[in-house]
Amino acid sequence: MLNRLTDALDFQAQALALRSERQRLIASNIANADTPGYVARDMNFAQALRDASGGGETSGGTAAARPAASRAASQPGHIPIGAPAGGSYSNLLYATPSQTNLDRNTVDMDRERASFADNTVKYEATLRFISANVRTTLSAITGQ
Repeated sequence: MLNRLTDALDFQAQALALRSERQRLIASNIANADTPGYVARDMNFAQALRDASGGGETSGGTAAARPAASRAASQPGHIPIGAPAGGSYSNLLYATPSQTNLDRNTVDMDRERASFADNTVKYEATLRFISANVRTTLSAITGQ
C-alpha cells in the first residue's frame, strides 16, 4: 500500500520537475526572441517523463542507443556536455522555423506563448493533483 502511494507521488514529482524545466526552456526562448542566430529549444515531454520514470528502456533506451550527452559523465558530480541546467536527458529538440528570418532566429513568439500557457496549465494541474493526493492520504491517516 505504501509503495503505491509513494510511486504515485514520485511520478507526479518527476512530472512537476520536467514541467518546470520545460517552462525554463520556453522562457529562455522568449527571452532570446531578438537574439540573432538563436535556435529555439523544447523537449519531448512524454519521452522525458518515460525516461525519468524508468520506462525509457522499453523503447530502445539502452546506454548504447542514447546520445553521448546523456551518458558522458564519468563521475557522479560531472555535468554531461549539452545537458540542461535541471538535469541530463536527451529529449531537447530544436525548433523548426515557421518562416525564414534574416537573422536566423527560430523563435516563433506565437508558438512560444501558446506553449508557455499550455505548460503553465499542466504544471498547475500537477500541483493540484499532488495536493489532493496528500490531503486524501492525511485524511485517511487521521480517520476523518
